[in-house]
Amino acid sequence: MYFKGVVLEVNIKKIVGIWRLGYSLDKHTVSSTPIGYSEFRRMQFNTVRSEAGEALFQLKYRADFSKVFPIAQQMNKSFSDIFPPIDFIIPMPSSRDRFKQLVIEIAKEFSRLKGVPFYGNLLVKTRVTLPVKDIAIKDDKISTLMEALFIHDILNEGLHDVLIIDDLFDTGSSLEAATKSLQNYSKIRNVYVATVTRKR
Repeated sequence: MYFKGVVLEVNIKKIVGIWRLGYSLDKHTVSSTPIGYSEFRRMQFNTVRSEAGEALFQLKYRADFSKVFPIAQQMNKSFSDIFPPIDFIIPMPSSRDRFKQLVIEIAKEFSRLKGVPFYGNLLVKTRVTLPVKDIAIKDDKISTLMEALFIHDILNEGLHDVLIIDDLFDTGSSLEAATKSLQNYSKIRNVYVATVTRKR
């Protein structure tokens, strides 16, 4: 459904997986048209992104961290009435080391706007794995990622509902690995996911 928000115009859509409920703000790319070869014989494209996709692109590839607030603000606006009450928010552990992790920054700001706790070190990646795109079989992607994930037992007793924030939804392998890991943790009841953009 289209949603005219406070900052970004988005087209939210349910993303299906083993989690309880998941949504993304919009497609990442609206169109990508070949425009000819560069001097290095590489095909060039004229890429048109959604507003959310462009904001994420500027954040991820141009290190424009001013985009964190509008993205988080739109996620809060678009998703507040969709997800049931949650106990805390966590970021999807990053697949690569960066000086400043964009998903962490988005999740932190989203948790501040939503008024629920942020736990940045509940679910962590303990070692580098092959890029998911380089693993052919989905089950192998998930098991490889799960082997690298670790849960710090920092929650109070009881059952908790958690929302995982990620930047881009593609095959869902990373989010499924994170969800399965959390489902194996005795203090987690429901796992929800939200992403900025989606491939399809």
